[in-house]
Parts: sequence; structure tokens; C-alpha cells
Amino acid sequence: MKIGLVRRGFSASGGAESYLLRLAHGLVASGHQPVLITSEDWPADRWPNDAIVRLPGRSPKKFADAVLAARPEVDILYSLERVPGCHVHRAGDGIHAAWLHRRSLFEPAWKRFLRVLNPKHLSLLHLECEVYQTAHAIIANSEMVADEIVRWQEFPRERIHVVPNGIGPALPTVSRAEARSRLDLPPDAYVVLFVGTGWERKGLRFAIQAVEALEENSILLVAGRGPAGRHASPRVRFLGPTSDLSALFAAADVFTLPTIYDPFSNACLEALAAGLPVVTTTANGFSEILTPNEHGSIVEPGDVPALTKALQRWRGHPAAETSARCQALAGEYSIKKNVTATLDVLEAVVASVAPEM
Repeated sequence: MKIGLVRRGFSASGGAESYLLRLAHGLVASGHQPVLITSEDWPADRWPNDAIVRLPGRSPKKFADAVLAARPEVDILYSLERVPGCHVHRAGDGIHAAWLHRRSLFEPAWKRFLRVLNPKHLSLLHLECEVYQTAHAIIANSEMVADEIVRWQEFPRERIHVVPNGIGPALPTVSRAEARSRLDLPPDAYVVLFVGTGWERKGLRFAIQAVEALEENSILLVAGRGPAGRHASPRVRFLGPTSDLSALFAAADVFTLPTIYDPFSNACLEALAAGLPVVTTTANGFSEILTPNEHGSIVEPGDVPALTKALQRWRGHPAAETSARCQALAGEYSIKKNVTATLDVLEAVVASVAPEM
């Protein structure tokens, strides 16, 4: 099949972009032709073929309108964006209404009031409603998101397919000693790793508070783009955006993402594959695959004492045993399985809508 994959924007360190590239390579390996339908900022060398359709995309609404106007010649439109009229939508960014609700629990009343009137959010909410009115099927990457789709959009549950994210080949390994030497970290430091952009949503402030409550030789490494000046702390080292995480995973003792909302964190899955226990929250769809105290810990969003306790628990834990368990679990979530499950949905939709096409 010629499969149109719709994604606006590009970030070199973005989890959605990493997933989309793994999916595209998997589709090529399965004999299909992925066609990227994107905005003008996606680099040509970051796609497995030359099938790229570039459209105006200054805002989600303008990009959605451009996709519908372009009518790309493909067998099926599979969108990772809120674009009404596509055959299948992957809710990899979750449900915007659900995110706004979760966010409101951590904000003063005046901020909640202003956000209700914000044209940006009103536009996204409207687009989201249109998506669920026109899609033939939805792919959610966690049961959490599937439940939110039913709750907030009243979309039929039988047309929602849960396909967890998939991980690619193992990252190149670096020894712990070499990794810490590269990063100028003390050999005996307890190193907590945080990776991601959108620091408010991903709960960076909670991670900092928790690490500050640990013993003095604890360090939080933060990889990703954000306002480092607002989060300055003697316990935190900001590394900026990075696409090479192998040294960070090797240097760390534990990975944390105390997020307020994450449909299914790719960074958590990559950390698990690197052998790190993951401490995250119930608001992360990824937490559904964890067995607490085996592969990591799960706390409530914003519960800093519980987060501190969870991080402390993994200090001095038998590293080799934990690493083996984490890697074994991550191995169950390969990009090959993801591609197979995704194709099953796409092929079923193509068969069902063929008379209309």
C-alpha cells in the first residue's frame, strides 16, 4: 500500500518523530511505501525515501486545511496529527481535553479561566472533535488514552485499537565508567535521568524537588529543550537537546518522568530497553506495562514525597538483576510488533472503505 503518514513539524529529539521514523522504516521493510505529509521544516535526509509532500503548517488548523485541500494520492491517510477527514488517526498526543483537565489540577483558578478563553486551545478542541467525527478507526497507544477517547469524545470503543509504541534496535552501549567520565560525573554519584521537552507537562519541577530531598551526592541530568534558568538548582545539570542518549542511559542509575500527562512515553521505553528502572506516574500510559518494584515505580502526579521515596528505593538496588528484567520487558515492545499491529488496522480500514474510495 501507499500509506500517507501525516505529521506536522519536526524536532530532532522528539519522541513522536523518532516513532514515526521507526514506523516508516518498518513499513518499507514490509513492502509498503510510506509517504510523509508534513510541514516545511522536516529535513529530507530524515526519511527513508523521497516521498515527502510539504504543506503550509504555521498552525494546526492551517496544516489540517492544507492536508484536506491537497488530497494526496495514497491508498490510506494515517494521521498522527489532529486532521479531520483522515481514515485512521493515531492519538499519540493523547486527548487535548483530557490534558487541559489534568493540567487544571495544578493551576490557580485565574489560569484555568484564561485558558478556557485561549483561541489556540479552542481551535485544537474543535479540530479534535472533527477528527473523531470523521475517522473510520483510532489507534491509541495505551488503555488510558482509549478510555479518554470514549469519555471525552464518545467514540465507539470497538473502533479504538490499542497499539503500544514500539522500540527499534538497541542503542550502542557505552560502559558506565566511560559514560560518567564523558559527562564529568563522580563515580559514586546517584544519577537520576530526565529526558523530554515540555517540562511543565512532564513534571520536571517535581523531579527536581525529589532529587533535592535525596542525599547530597544525588544528581539530576536533564536532557531536552526548555527554560533552564527557571529551574536552576545545584543538584541539576541541564544538557540541552540531544539525539544520542546512549551515554546518558549508561551513566544513570534510574530514569524518571513524573509527568502530569503522557499518552505513552517513548523516552521511558528507551530507558527500559537500556536496562534502567523507570519511575513515572499513573498519568503516563507507559505505566501500564510496568510491574512495580520489578521494572520501576508508579506514583501519583505531583506527589513529591512518594516520588522521593520511589527514587530512593532504587538506590543500591542490584543493578544487573534489575537491568535484565527491564530489558526483557522492553523486548516485548518492538517496532516490528507495532508495525504488524498497525498494518492490521490500516488494511482492515482499506478493505472496509474500498467501495467509497
